[in-house]
Amino acid sequence: MKDNKLFASKEFTLKNGTTVTEPKSKAIFVVIGLLIAMYFSAKITGFNLHTILTRGVQFFVIIGRMFPPAWEYSSNIWQPLIDTIKMSLLGSLLGSILVIPFAIVASSNIVKNKWIISLSRLFLSVVRTLPTLVTALIATYIFGLGTMAGTFAIATYTFAYCGKQLYEQIETVDMGAFEAAEALGATKGQAFTSAIIPQILPTYLASSLYCFEGNVRYASILGYVGAGGIGIILNENLGWREYGNVGMILVTLFFTVVIIESVSYYLRTKLT
Repeated sequence: MKDNKLFASKEFTLKNGTTVTEPKSKAIFVVIGLLIAMYFSAKITGFNLHTILTRGVQFFVIIGRMFPPAWEYSSNIWQPLIDTIKMSLLGSLLGSILVIPFAIVASSNIVKNKWIISLSRLFLSVVRTLPTLVTALIATYIFGLGTMAGTFAIATYTFAYCGKQLYEQIETVDMGAFEAAEALGATKGQAFTSAIIPQILPTYLASSLYCFEGNVRYASILGYVGAGGIGIILNENLGWREYGNVGMILVTLFFTVVIIESVSYYLRTKLT
């Protein structure tokens, strides 16, 4: 082996006498590029490490004021919490069901028209770029304040997330049974139902359940834009600096999310 100077290529001589040159490493240029990007990002965003070191402790001061939680406030939490769970469940269900035809059309092994595939994937990408809070805010202007707007926002997010997951799952299936069914005279729809759905159903359901457990957390902040749920009282108590009540809300939400995630994980392990 022959080593050149720093950052130069390396040459390896194989047993048969062939000399192989290793490409020059680009790691140093990548590191320099990242450092430059970090520098300009800090300048543009006004990032100040000194401020974080001197004022960051206030975050833990506010957290400390939330404990012990105001247990007497728990009676005011249950109804908004139930609204949050209902929004998450209905929105997840609607989004995961409505996206099925779009995911099928976006699958290159089912649809052969490249224009249709590209338009379907572009549509899913556009929907996926919409932040949930922005979608909820727009929905409040359409449906008014309340859980309807929150449900719409969650359904939109689930639609975009499950759509990408689903068409990628469809594209990885074994097409042998599908082609055999078509060869026997089945329509494309019949072949898809009998050959593709059994292969993707467990993974699709697992993805939908995973999306639902995440939506419970996302739904908790939709109240900030008037979309209903536990986020409304969370925003109110933070504004009033009723930190004991905020602590009680967070504790309740934490245990709710843990229970839902445990049930969801159990169901997903059974499905897969």
